[in-house]
Amino acid sequence: MTDAAPVIARGLVKRYGDIVAVAGVDLTVEPGDVFGYLGPNGAGKTTSLRMMLGLIRPTAGSAKLFGRDPIVDGVKALEGVAGFVEGPAFYPYLSGRRNLQLLADYDEPNSSSLIEEVLETVELRDRAKDRVGGYSHGMRQRLGIAAALLRQPRLLLLDEPATGLDPAGMRDMRDLIRRLAGEGLTIMLSSHLLYEVEELCNRVAIIRKGSIVYEGQLGDLLATATTSYRLKTRDPERARTICLNQSGVENVTIEGDELRFSADEDAVAALSVALGQARVAITQLVAEVASLEELFLGMTGGESSDHDRQAVAS
Repeated sequence: MTDAAPVIARGLVKRYGDIVAVAGVDLTVEPGDVFGYLGPNGAGKTTSLRMMLGLIRPTAGSAKLFGRDPIVDGVKALEGVAGFVEGPAFYPYLSGRRNLQLLADYDEPNSSSLIEEVLETVELRDRAKDRVGGYSHGMRQRLGIAAALLRQPRLLLLDEPATGLDPAGMRDMRDLIRRLAGEGLTIMLSSHLLYEVEELCNRVAIIRKGSIVYEGQLGDLLATATTSYRLKTRDPERARTICLNQSGVENVTIEGDELRFSADEDAVAALSVALGQARVAITQLVAEVASLEELFLGMTGGESSDHDRQAVAS
């Protein structure tokens, strides 16, 4: 297998008649990334993922997995790649272990020897003998990851792995992804749970209406956020007047005894001095940095980040 980047997509386009589901996606997932792929409902996430995996043919553009094009190289391009798109599927009347055994029988000869190991990794060994039909949603998601790990992948692609999980299930999934990333796996994670992405990912791409509007370090994206402040005082009207006259203090609004404004650290320091000199007592001054969700909504025009389940424009 080549040492090329795990995923490179250039100019991916998918049209269905007059409908443009994907309008030109460029992506690069580097080795070791936990890469978050984000987008509103209908933005083109799942369609572009399918093209990257060779499940559907692009109208234009190309994708390469470790330097191989799934359309040109077929199944060879999927060596070292595993995961699921739109949820894993199993035989509900068979046990978790038996489902994995069936998958292993179709895969590499040594996959069977890994079944107990991957069940332990996803913490399902104690329930491996139970029928999958009796599993919770979170258990089925973890079994899907176990199935992917049978292939000993270098790239793990997960489409909405935490959707529908309760808080405990989300915590378990988050901990599992962290463990796998810590073992050196490159992970591409499509999700609409932005707080999960903010905790797990080092790089992200945001897609809107079929096109990438941001790709890069998550930290760099968060650093673009303007810091806003909440100021509480016993004399909000005088405080407001001082804020309006203070250089670098912008977007001043007042609600009861609380003012909101945006400013950099130097302007806030100067404002604090000015308020003290005017004998305006500050009872609270709190900085609020925009979250990934707020930045996402700003970049996507406020569109929902709900996962797309439509057949065409997902």
